[in-house]
Amino acid sequence: MEPMNLLVIMGDEHSNKVLGCYGHPLVKTPALDQLAAAGTRFTNAYTNSPICTSARAGFATGRYIHEIGNWDNACPYTGEVPSWGHRLQANGNPTTSIGKLHYRNATDPTGFDTQILPMHARDGVGSLTGSIRDELPVQKAAKLAEEIGPGETSYSNYDLDITKKSCHWLEHEAVKCPDRPWVTFVSMVSPHFPLMAPEEFFEMYPLNQSPLPKSHALDDRPRHPWIEVFRTAVPSDYYFDDEKRRIAIASYFGLCTFLDRNIGHILNCLEKVGLVESTRVMYLSDHGENLGARGTWGKGTMYEESAAVPFLMSGPGIPAGKVVSTPISLVDLYPTILEAVGIEPDERDLALPGSSLFGVAASEDNGQRIVFSEYHASGAETASYMIRNGRFKYIHYVNYPPELFDLEVDPEEQNDLAQSPSYGPILRKMEANLRRLVNPEEMDRIAKRDQATLIERHGGRKAVLEMGIFGATPTPGGYADDDY
Repeated sequence: MEPMNLLVIMGDEHSNKVLGCYGHPLVKTPALDQLAAAGTRFTNAYTNSPICTSARAGFATGRYIHEIGNWDNACPYTGEVPSWGHRLQANGNPTTSIGKLHYRNATDPTGFDTQILPMHARDGVGSLTGSIRDELPVQKAAKLAEEIGPGETSYSNYDLDITKKSCHWLEHEAVKCPDRPWVTFVSMVSPHFPLMAPEEFFEMYPLNQSPLPKSHALDDRPRHPWIEVFRTAVPSDYYFDDEKRRIAIASYFGLCTFLDRNIGHILNCLEKVGLVESTRVMYLSDHGENLGARGTWGKGTMYEESAAVPFLMSGPGIPAGKVVSTPISLVDLYPTILEAVGIEPDERDLALPGSSLFGVAASEDNGQRIVFSEYHASGAETASYMIRNGRFKYIHYVNYPPELFDLEVDPEEQNDLAQSPSYGPILRKMEANLRRLVNPEEMDRIAKRDQATLIERHGGRKAVLEMGIFGATPTPGGYADDDY
């Protein structure tokens, strides 16, 4: 793979089910669809943890969450564990971030030469209530159902500024970079809640065409006990009725198109300045969005809506019009970025769990490749883990029954096979795959120990709850109301 520049664009909370190129019948994402048509689309890409801070720490370091201890949204990345940015800096490759990082702060040495408009954890700490795991607090959830429909938010205005700054960087700063290839990470916040879309985009999706979430009705929800606890601790759906659900979903669709429009502007700038032939482009999300399915909103579950993410890449040397079904995850970005700029992996790099996606894209599909995800945050009474291997997805809940889905015949995960005796051998195989990667019970204990220590450091459970239960992270400032 010839070394050249790399532009990595990340959305936030963007489910891979909600793009035109992934088959959504309504949602308009022409820029991303064109990126997929000109390059390679991965159909089975996953986050390594379905929550912002943890996912982004794994993305930075190429490591699983239990290896680095970034358990939840109060455990932001500090730069202590080496990132792909550090490797690029040591090699003399320019590294720039524009937009959301969700690390601890802008002064930690996290691998970027320059951070433009960075969004970091609130007050350098983040949302501490997600670290309370001994007796789960009930999360702040009413606003999710109140702030829906047409309108601007600090997040949509922030994304507009990220887009402007990205175009400015391409037009005025990229040409100043030295001979070595650069990597620029552009990170938007759409379509993350609040589920309000600028009016032009909201109106693209009439409410009479807005679908209701699957299995959202009280008598139609799967009654898995871990999910029941999660819904109780994060009771977002309690505040919705069907009209509000349709409005919220239309808003999410609008935000996806708004995101796509901004990405289109950036890709047009890349072409305008003549960098298309010397720059590869990747698009992904940190995690997905449940969007009301099974009575859950936001992220935090291991179902496809929450744990699966879009992943597209395009540019010189990348197969055009190719669709890859080999399972991949965010930890694969570390070796991919190194290869993109021509850095030979050292012994430490080779010990990481990921593989370069250039090789995956150029090879025949490998449905047997194993990918892994884990969750230790808000609403999780115990840890949950996911293994994707072949057509099957296995979800392991500590102290609760597992789930098993055949995604080839049941892509919407409506039929849990875990209790069927005929699937016993597959269930045991999947659990063995999990236990080769992690001791789930021991890691649940370690995470809770670390989180309890963090809570005590901030004054204990009562003091943390008195601080308030916060929702979305505020923007760097000056955009609109940030009190989500």
